Amino acid sequence: MNDSAALPVSHRTLLLPLAREDFGLEFRVVARGGIRRGIRLERAFWASLKQMAESRKCTIGMLIDEIAARHPDTGNLTSAIRVACIRALADENVTLRRLASIRTINAILVACPSPAFALASSKKILSFNAPFQQLVKRQLPPGPNDDARHDLKLALDLNVADIFARLDANGEVPVASGFVIGAGERRYRGQLSAVRAPVAEPELLMAFVFGG
Repeated sequence: MNDSAALPVSHRTLLLPLAREDFGLEFRVVARGGIRRGIRLERAFWASLKQMAESRKCTIGMLIDEIAARHPDTGNLTSAIRVACIRALADENVTLRRLASIRTINAILVACPSPAFALASSKKILSFNAPFQQLVKRQLPPGPNDDARHDLKLALDLNVADIFARLDANGEVPVASGFVIGAGERRYRGQLSAVRAPVAEPELLMAFVFGG
């Protein structure tokens, strides 16, 4: 029995599939400051260097020159380049994870002057701002024995899955939908504009109320 067959499915699907061409070695001569360096790297690392250079608005030669200057004692420039690529990707991943978080969603909602909320695929409201809270209190005032609004329900004219599908199809152009929020026997109908929340997991919508 091989190792992959012994692993559960969840463990066998942790990594993205690797393209065969990424493993191919490619030799390039990089010139910088009168110094010519012949470097042989896997194509995946050349692609990483290109992305790094574009994001830093410099050339690949400038990056390699800096790596060589910072790591003169490694004795193996290609190893230093590989490590630099991996470290840069890791740092970028940490930054993106910090930005793509529920805290960021909450900050956007707080900064929004109009009623807005974050909605899970189950139609559960996970977060909302003060204007949305005020809208609910104004349009659906609680009864004398109902201070907490635990019975608040939300319905959309469009299915949440359909909204995500439209965002995918239209390049993330906001999707408009009617909605109804209700509490007990009271109802309020309005309009909202939905966009995909900038988080990897869970998949969320950010809904901005613009009319009733």
